[in-house]
Amino acid sequence: MKIGKVRLVILVITMMMLNLSSCSAWFGNKRKSGRNYILPDEAMSSRPSLMNHAAGSSIVFPIYGNVYPVGFYNVTLNIGQPPRPYYLDVDTGSELTWLQCDAPCSRCSETPHPLYKPSNDFVPCKDPICASLQPTDDYTCEDPNQCDYEIKYADQYSTLGVLINDVYLLNFTNGVQLKVRMALGCGYDQIFSPSTYHPLDGILGLGRGKASLVSQLNSQGLVRNVIGHCLSSRGGGYIFFGNVYDSSKMSWTPISSIDSGKHYSAGPAELVFGGRNGVGSLNIIFDTGSSYTYFNSQAYQALITLLSKELNRKPIKAAPDDQTLPMCWHGKRPFRSLNEVKKYFKPLTLSFINGGRVKPQFEIPPEAYLIISNKGNVCLGILNGPEVGLGELNLIGDISMLDKVMVFDNEKQLIGWGPADCNGVPKSRDVSL
Repeated sequence: MKIGKVRLVILVITMMMLNLSSCSAWFGNKRKSGRNYILPDEAMSSRPSLMNHAAGSSIVFPIYGNVYPVGFYNVTLNIGQPPRPYYLDVDTGSELTWLQCDAPCSRCSETPHPLYKPSNDFVPCKDPICASLQPTDDYTCEDPNQCDYEIKYADQYSTLGVLINDVYLLNFTNGVQLKVRMALGCGYDQIFSPSTYHPLDGILGLGRGKASLVSQLNSQGLVRNVIGHCLSSRGGGYIFFGNVYDSSKMSWTPISSIDSGKHYSAGPAELVFGGRNGVGSLNIIFDTGSSYTYFNSQAYQALITLLSKELNRKPIKAAPDDQTLPMCWHGKRPFRSLNEVKKYFKPLTLSFINGGRVKPQFEIPPEAYLIISNKGNVCLGILNGPEVGLGELNLIGDISMLDKVMVFDNEKQLIGWGPADCNGVPKSRDVSL
């Protein structure tokens, strides 16, 4: 049963303790060959004149895809010398940006573009970016000149690779184009979950760690350490790095101190169904790496009970033969759009408890937790987290962030949201949403 991807990092293992494959030997041989990777002058983002022009600006990328039937959102990045396009899965639930890599690759999936051929500019093992990808601070280096990593995601997907530096071609909103050298992963051994496989070149990691693309851009003085996205219910949208929003039109809640990891967590929050019937005190993770929203068992079962009660006398019935998602309903005739069926469902609200009088409200209307399947049934896009190995985690996935601008401010440690038209990509040099 296909339920969409869950791209939340749950474990990072230092590869110095593992028996590395021949791919690692390839890197070792190449590094010791005596060839030095030289970055051309025009690619050096550290040139003062270019840095001054870009500093304080922003970067906006168009996004492609949808929750259903595509099952993911992706962005195109131009990487390498010369720059080549790659399609990357947008993921705020992990920090490392990586490409499937010809090093050579032992287990790479089909990709839209030829496999990335890595540079010879290795990130050292004790570099702070490498350290941020290891499970402990006292990790061991098998080779001090090379950073090996393994990342495991919640959907049993994993990638094994080596960290290198290469050039990203980036267009800033003030009209400046720069080639910026930053670290990325060369993933030469991937394990895919068949139910969540998508033909992409790699993953765009936007989490809170040092390896995150926005963290690296910020460390070079190019943008503020702020990311955001706007996903359209019609498909597509955009992501941005830097100041591309109007904070006065948004609701804000602090990033939770409970989560010591690198996720965008908030809470506790009360889940309210239809304006009443609150459920629990939930800690929430906002994760574009997840197509759907996942609640822990208590919240999920409470929601199913309330839904069943509300739909008892409505003209829709359970459709167990539709395996698109775990819970679907059919009408007297196939539904063509959510507009035909959303009247039977009530909105959900996450009411965040910040200790003050004002409780920020994250609204989830029926359109943000339902889909229409290809069989013409309406299906619930909120799933039981423990069934896919998430335990007590509560993830707000793509479906519940549609038609909202979401902002993750790593400098002020705040998460913000507000209603927005996500169908067009801002084009003005002085972008304001």
